[in-house]
Amino acid sequence: MSLDVLRAGETAWIVARSTGVASLVALTLSLLSGMALRPKSLAWLSTNRAISELHSYATALWLPLGIAHVIAILLDPYVKVGLLDLLVPFAMPYGTLAIGLGTLSVQLLVVVLVAVWSRTRLGRGQWLAFHRLSYLAFAAAFLHGILSGTDLAYPWLTGTAWVVAAILVLFGLRRIAHALHARPLTASG
Repeated sequence: MSLDVLRAGETAWIVARSTGVASLVALTLSLLSGMALRPKSLAWLSTNRAISELHSYATALWLPLGIAHVIAILLDPYVKVGLLDLLVPFAMPYGTLAIGLGTLSVQLLVVVLVAVWSRTRLGRGQWLAFHRLSYLAFAAAFLHGILSGTDLAYPWLTGTAWVVAAILVLFGLRRIAHALHARPLTASG
């Protein structure tokens, strides 16, 4: 690779792409392993220590990858994303929806992260409510990647992304069904 390529901003673009995809993969692993830890979702995995460790590791991994993605985007001379665009979703003059979803995803993940760090100070219901925002954050990050990511021009990556998203939706629906089924029915009248 020549220095001209590095100076042309291609390095920032490559780093932004690779860390964006890697961060989404880590977030996906975090969600899947977190769902597996719920006893009523996948009972045979819920007590597996390796799944618990994977959840912890993937959760810790998406943050530095996401930060590297954001820094690379800020440094990319062609994208022209500024600090304000990281704080105010949907304010970009181009790619408004796609980039806004990325901003929203980061903001939701920050809330989830603060809740995780504050778990001992929050009640179980409060913590779960904040923690469940990770599903919305994933959806926003996934759509951000679909709508703005150039890597999804590769059919193998697009197919993989949609299969993983479908698995997450199916597991999520299964969790919702278990939660609704577990609620006690009250007699009316």
